Amino acid sequence: MADRYLEVVEPEDNVATALRDVEAGETVTVAVGDQERTIEMLDDVNFGHKLAIEDIADGETITKYGKSIGNATEDIPAGTFVHVHNVESNYGRGDLAGDEEVEAVSE
Repeated sequence: MADRYLEVVEPEDNVATALRDVEAGETVTVAVGDQERTIEMLDDVNFGHKLAIEDIADGETITKYGKSIGNATEDIPAGTFVHVHNVESNYGRGDLAGDEEVEAVSE
């Protein structure tokens, strides 16, 4: 039976959102559309973060909620924590922007 605390919204998603802490070594089952996938966790994944539900090749699109959120910067095996260390986001990294690149907007 699929773990209801691992959320995959669209069948084309290649990541799930952990709605609980998941531990490396744990075996989890994720509902993907009408099917289920069983995954051996390679990394710890904290609540609210993403885990790969299939092998994702370097450069491949990361899909969450049926939308592209970025591209893998390295091979990401199923069961791996997916975050800024292995994904180049479509949305940029405000934490890496220099002060001269960031300007507050007031209305």
